[in-house]
Amino acid sequence: MKILVINAGSSSIKSKLFEKKKDFEPIAKFHIDGIGLKGCKLIFKSEDKNIGLKLPVKNHEEGIKLLVKTLKDTGTIENLKEIEVVGHRVVHGGEKYSEPVKIDARVIKEIDKLSSLAPLHNPANLQAIRACKKLIKHAPQIAVFDTAFHQTMPEKAYLYGLPYEYYKKHNIRRYGFHGTSHKYVTETAIKLLKKKNLKIISCHIGNGSSITASINGKSVDTSMGFTPLEGIMMGTRSGSIDPAIVLHLQEKHKMKPSAIDDLLNNESGLKGFSQISPDMRDIYAKYKEKDPQAILTIETLSYQIAKYLGAYTAAMDGLDAVIFTGGLGEKAFYVREKACSYLNHSGLKLNAKKNENCEELISDGKSKIKVFVIPTNEEKEIASQAFKLAKK
Repeated sequence: MKILVINAGSSSIKSKLFEKKKDFEPIAKFHIDGIGLKGCKLIFKSEDKNIGLKLPVKNHEEGIKLLVKTLKDTGTIENLKEIEVVGHRVVHGGEKYSEPVKIDARVIKEIDKLSSLAPLHNPANLQAIRACKKLIKHAPQIAVFDTAFHQTMPEKAYLYGLPYEYYKKHNIRRYGFHGTSHKYVTETAIKLLKKKNLKIISCHIGNGSSITASINGKSVDTSMGFTPLEGIMMGTRSGSIDPAIVLHLQEKHKMKPSAIDDLLNNESGLKGFSQISPDMRDIYAKYKEKDPQAILTIETLSYQIAKYLGAYTAAMDGLDAVIFTGGLGEKAFYVREKACSYLNHSGLKLNAKKNENCEELISDGKSKIKVFVIPTNEEKEIASQAFKLAKK
């Protein structure tokens, strides 16, 4: 059985084709970046093909058509009927969806309604869904929601200190994101530890970053909130700030909401704070040259991660394991080292060599808390969830 996974962004489509054997084996990878923009690029990789070229793609429907054509032209599939399930990443499922769902007209309407909460993501997800329903009509289309994993959070974790009516009338609450990633790495750690009722903190650190506390594989709190802007500083996002700063920028600096939105989402985080780059590799290169701003950036990010580790340990009344994942989380050993050093009092101890080598288990043998580096695989998790639902 072949399962096609689609992850549509505002100007991109990432896709993987899996074959279900004993496990979900990836057989092709497809990426269009720059949809509707000049310099749009296509990258396709399979066992015997490696294609990279520039070509204009006007919209997501054209992108899905190009995906199907590429799969056929490269001989990856001979007939569309070989694709038996299509799994779609959908960023926002609101409170309605805590599990994957088969996509029908009602679900499409609900995803569209939720576009106000994820204006850059849900509309793009919908465009890809509609295109797939036209082109791959025979296969069930499954929506897997980024927010679903966090629907197990209790009210005390997801509510803000606003008048309660803002939650009841306007759905203003913490939703959390990266749920598919947190679910995948948390379940992987549970399998490795072979214990029940584990208290785990998973740190997805990359261009977008979020930290999640889970008990027995269920999310109980997470750092991203109503939007993906809350939490630690990220590649270009500020992370949590005093909300009165926004009012100050409006009143004292005469900044328009659109300019503040751009500032907080695109010009802050590692990019704005370091004044070097949104890419931690560039910052680390300067760090090794003893650049003061690079040093401060790494210290600050590590400190912010450590605060969540401490807070969630308290919230769960204990901690069994910490997971680092995401591009930065998997590779930046120096950030892991500094962040974990704040938990020495809890009996957490890293093995310096294993950490620097980015091995799977990086904690010392005597550490009371296990620390893992687990590469995330959101596409595989989507394929797994879509397959299970399609077979019901």
